[in-house]
Amino acid sequence: MRPEGIKAAKASMKNGTGKAFEEYKSMWEMKMGDLAMKERLSKLAILDTLLAKKEPLSESEEIVKNKLLAQYF
Repeated sequence: MRPEGIKAAKASMKNGTGKAFEEYKSMWEMKMGDLAMKERLSKLAILDTLLAKKEPLSESEEIVKNKLLAQYF
């Protein structure tokens, strides 16, 4: 005997696979947008920290600062 809901789930998969795929695709695109925004905010936070430093920056910090400035401004 099948568990309750299996028959309905199989029927919905036959009829609505395109809809499920579109929902998944939409969710994936939103997730990718969120990740891109988080990455951008993270890089801007690093740039903000480097710009706020009072003491002279090390060579590597200066390279990172220049790279981020070129990327976003």
